[in-house]
Amino acid sequence: MALSSNDKVVETVIVGNYVEMETEGKPIDVKSKISNFFWHGGSTYDAWFSCASNQVAQVLLTLPYSFSQLGMISGISFQLFYGLLGSWTAYLISILYIEYRTRKEREKVDFRNHVIQWFEVLDGLLGKHWRNVGLAFNCTFLLFGSVIQLIACASNIYYINDNLDKRTWTYIFGACCATTVFIPSFHNYRIWSFLGLLMTTFTAWYLTVASLLHGQVEGVKHSGPTKLVLYFTGATNILYTFGGHAVTVEVMHAMWKPQKFKAIYLWATVYVLTLTLPSAAAVYWAFGDLLLDHSNAFSLLPRTPLRDMAVILMLIHQFITFGFACTPLYFVWEKAIGMHDCNSLCKRAAARLPVVIPIWFLAIIFPFFGPINSTVGSLLVSFTVYIIPALAHMFTFKSAAARENAVEQPPRFVGRWAGTFTINIFVVVWVFIIGFGFGGWASMLNFIHQIDTFGLFTKCYQCPSPKQFPIPPPPYATAPQPAPANFK
Repeated sequence: MALSSNDKVVETVIVGNYVEMETEGKPIDVKSKISNFFWHGGSTYDAWFSCASNQVAQVLLTLPYSFSQLGMISGISFQLFYGLLGSWTAYLISILYIEYRTRKEREKVDFRNHVIQWFEVLDGLLGKHWRNVGLAFNCTFLLFGSVIQLIACASNIYYINDNLDKRTWTYIFGACCATTVFIPSFHNYRIWSFLGLLMTTFTAWYLTVASLLHGQVEGVKHSGPTKLVLYFTGATNILYTFGGHAVTVEVMHAMWKPQKFKAIYLWATVYVLTLTLPSAAAVYWAFGDLLLDHSNAFSLLPRTPLRDMAVILMLIHQFITFGFACTPLYFVWEKAIGMHDCNSLCKRAAARLPVVIPIWFLAIIFPFFGPINSTVGSLLVSFTVYIIPALAHMFTFKSAAARENAVEQPPRFVGRWAGTFTINIFVVVWVFIIGFGFGGWASMLNFIHQIDTFGLFTKCYQCPSPKQFPIPPPPYATAPQPAPANFK
């Protein structure tokens, strides 16, 4: 029997008032209040900080590189377009999560000690085949997302201390990032998300102001776009930038009232655009085509105390983002080996460590900071957070009964169900042809070019070549000196 509109409203309000997350009416001491303030986050503000902080990590440093491939106008246009597209599919994921959660709670399923993940939503709504596809794409994307953060750490620290090559720094930061196994869930990222966004904000405005004060380099050229390969490579890096919502379900599950998530990602994207647009445009204006051979924006700015501070803050933020990308992988691994319900933090941390090893290894094999973003964007992000959510939403609500009984009805301003399905079809077609098709072709060509140029396991990717100094003549090449008088 179909539910009345009043019943739907009641259910929508109820969803999210979970027993394990509610603390209202319970007496708490000062120690608990301090712990909750820094450690236990589940509000809409926490979710906003998590989304904004996770969305604009190391990619902030590669967007000027994308602008040099796309040109100024296309760079700005693609940021606005993919920001809107990403916000739409994050909204779809949130709707599917609420639908799945509500159906399961009607069946009296208890999620008290269980974190819901995207592949479980697909399984509950559409069956095991959707679950398997979603699991494969989501885990592979998050795996390489973690790899990218590790590569970025090594790339950035090199601009402060070049006594060690980037590969050695990767070893070091791999060990440091492994400590994220001790963070239980996204519920515990409150202070980290807040600090991460502050650090990214500082870095973005440093890039903007430093580039404007530096001025344009002598003979600067802004010739992009010049080649289709470079054009679509740059476009897919921006596709990757606004595809950070692969952790949307986990972030929602950490909320006290996840039905309030619907517009959070959109507002997070609006804030992120205030960071990415000025910084990318300013760096590209100052250095132009030089960025084609410098995928990290730090490499072209002169070393100053402020640049060093920005590098250090980005390093800390990349550590946080590594945890964001890796935590869902920890959950999947825990469920696979039967440790997800374990109450011991130390046992769970030890069980999670094997997840870090392949990430460490892949970061050493493919240290191509910049080009790897585009490759991951075209081959993985395109399906994980654009195509699959749009298709899943259409198949979940394809019947009239499913649409009538939906917990959340589409908003009127998008045209209700007809408008929603039209937008979904556009997302699928556009991302498949432009993002996966042309983007995959271009990014793979560029990625293969990096392998041919630098090789796998390269010791120091895009490091400046050592200065050539005149080689002093060997001692034996000088004229013989007369022997001392007392020489015998």
